[in-house]
Amino acid sequence: MASHCSKTMALALIILVGVLSFFLPSSAELRRLQHPLKHDGSLRFLVIGDWGRKGQYNQSEVATQMGRIGGELDIDFVISAGDNFYEDGLTGIDDKAFEESFTNIYTAKSLQTPWYTILGNHDYRGDALAQLNPVLQKIDSRWICMRSFIVNAEMVEFFFVDTTPFVESYWQHLDDYHYDWREVAPRENYISNLLKDLEKALKESSATWKIVVGHHAIRSVSEHGDTEELLKLLLPILKANEVDLYINGHDHCLEHISSRDSPLQYLTSGGGSKAWRGVFTPNADKVQFFHDGQGFMSLQLTKTNADVVFYDVFGRVLYKWSMAKQLHPAM
Repeated sequence: MASHCSKTMALALIILVGVLSFFLPSSAELRRLQHPLKHDGSLRFLVIGDWGRKGQYNQSEVATQMGRIGGELDIDFVISAGDNFYEDGLTGIDDKAFEESFTNIYTAKSLQTPWYTILGNHDYRGDALAQLNPVLQKIDSRWICMRSFIVNAEMVEFFFVDTTPFVESYWQHLDDYHYDWREVAPRENYISNLLKDLEKALKESSATWKIVVGHHAIRSVSEHGDTEELLKLLLPILKANEVDLYINGHDHCLEHISSRDSPLQYLTSGGGSKAWRGVFTPNADKVQFFHDGQGFMSLQLTKTNADVVFYDVFGRVLYKWSMAKQLHPAM
């Protein structure tokens, strides 16, 4: 009961901060939320991407297993890595797809936690501002969605980055889709300001763990592959500031790829619904794990350890990986 009450109070505070931040000018520094650790100083959460299909393509089955694993782990929150509503985002704040693909699907008690959410390219094909509007929190209080923001949980900081505007082809209409660039255009100014804010925040961070979350993969061996714009513009900042993990969706698979020239680890969790692309194209970094199918990821953090687990659509453990962090004593 105490755990449930503390989670409820934390969610209420996070929602208040999120509502207030919606009215800040878009040129302000990255918006910052606070999330408490467990009493033992740990943090546990799930990651899911590319999911919103009104329960179809095994979305409901994945959601059921998320609920089971979430209960076993007593998770603190869920990270959604974008492409929240297919095929073309939401039409507005009154679009029933919000409830049909989110509220009515992720119904397990363990999933009634904050959902820290970013936009994917499919979300930009609809009314992008609708997903960012705090009015949706009146429908479902779990929903916390912003373009780019920071979640501070003492020993770890999560830096959520809006990656869709980086991809040049979306601006050139090469795929015949319309993208909602309100409050984003012009592209060059938006990206420049975002990277400056991100670099500043990363440099100032004293967190033991630094985790960056984006929709698009930096490294991927599946259908979409590496995102060249992120390799060029974002990756150097992550390496220079000793980011531990980059988490993404976009490719509809589960992946762990290790950088060959830095400690950075790339984790893809894009198996929330439609999957099975049948593509595997190795890149320059080391592929530790690849599953061309549906599923999700869990991450458990302490000050000294990060434990990653990937699960399939049936909730079966596919892969485990752990990373230790050596703490330096205070001088």
